[in-house]
Amino acid sequence: QVQLVESGGGLVQAGGSLRLSCEASGRTFSSYNMAWFRQAPGKEREFVAAISRYGSSTFYADSVKGRFTISRADATNTVYLQMNSLKPEDTAVYYCAASGLSASTTSRYYHTWGQGTQVTVSS
Repeated sequence: QVQLVESGGGLVQAGGSLRLSCEASGRTFSSYNMAWFRQAPGKEREFVAAISRYGSSTFYADSVKGRFTISRADATNTVYLQMNSLKPEDTAVYYCAASGLSASTTSRYYHTWGQGTQVTVSS
């Protein structure tokens, strides 16, 4: 079973950038579909971006398309989320997740989750 640890969150001004990292344990990382979700206070967890195994396909929520980029480095068991042109509404706890099934936009397909990293965007 893979374990996930996120890092890279913090406080940034609107218009700024952050890069989140998610490091996975285990030797089968390349076989997992990976995703980022986020949850703002008082709101449900929502899909942000996903990348299929081996990085062949990527998917984005409409709210982040053109600003965020998901990528993976299988050699180091890491998935990244590059976030540019950040907005106050991007403020949330960001979670990394792994799925052996598909690069879905739906959280129930993901069986392993990290502990989350806080991203705060000030106006």
